[in-house]
Amino acid sequence: MSSPKHAILPGRSVGGELRALRKQRGLTCVQVAAELGWQASKISRMETGKQGVTPADAASMLAIYRVVGVERQRLLTLAQRDGEDAWWELSGPLSEEVKTLIRLENEAIRIDSCQPLLVPGLLQTADYTRALMKAGGMPESEVEGRVAVRMGRQAVLSRDVPPEYHAIMDEMALRRVLGNPRVMARQLRQLVDTAERPSVTLQVLPFDLGGHAGLDGPFTLLDFAEQGPVAFLDHKISGLFLDKPEELAFFQHEVDKLIEVALSPARSVEFIAGLARQYEQA
Repeated sequence: MSSPKHAILPGRSVGGELRALRKQRGLTCVQVAAELGWQASKISRMETGKQGVTPADAASMLAIYRVVGVERQRLLTLAQRDGEDAWWELSGPLSEEVKTLIRLENEAIRIDSCQPLLVPGLLQTADYTRALMKAGGMPESEVEGRVAVRMGRQAVLSRDVPPEYHAIMDEMALRRVLGNPRVMARQLRQLVDTAERPSVTLQVLPFDLGGHAGLDGPFTLLDFAEQGPVAFLDHKISGLFLDKPEELAFFQHEVDKLIEVALSPARSVEFIAGLARQYEQA
């Protein structure tokens, strides 16, 4: 695997796209700044994400780069979003990896999440998340803020046009009791309810399957309308984003293998509902 990449993932923001356009036109920051009457440092800051890009600034730069039509409108829309205060930027101290993951989740058209040990974050209940963070030793003063951030992330699945979301979970994630049986019953009932959404697919890797490709660890594969996919590997103290073709091909192959051996979506929901009943009886 390649070395860790910076969390900002240059080129996947409006600033990064503007930089790519400038280079395609063979222009320097100094030349563009002279045309617009700006300081060259302003363009550099926008391109590297150190300064937001307003729609007015984007329109001025796109005129220099001779970008018109649908592509111009797409980039102006990105600039409009870039100029808005993202809720996760106002949610206290989050790592750059987490901020980038949330931004990518909001831009993705498809998300594949493979989890051998836990219910995926986008599907967790608040009580499950709270129990998980306390079990992991998170300071009490930080727990509620982190729970709020995780719940906020889930709004992406409730949008008018949500991404296609496919979660593949090992049976271990469903049987590991976090909090107590009541917490787990509510968590599994929420999984069943969420699976009714047309954009959400759940699959379970049962114990009787034995070993499978997902046991190496969790990962998320995100795909986008205009740019190539990104794979995300999460760890307690860091996160790794991968976007090389050979890396993405590897993780897409992993997803395909897991889909093939997992229970079907219908059987998976039945399986989860059966476990929920067991927790309710406990």
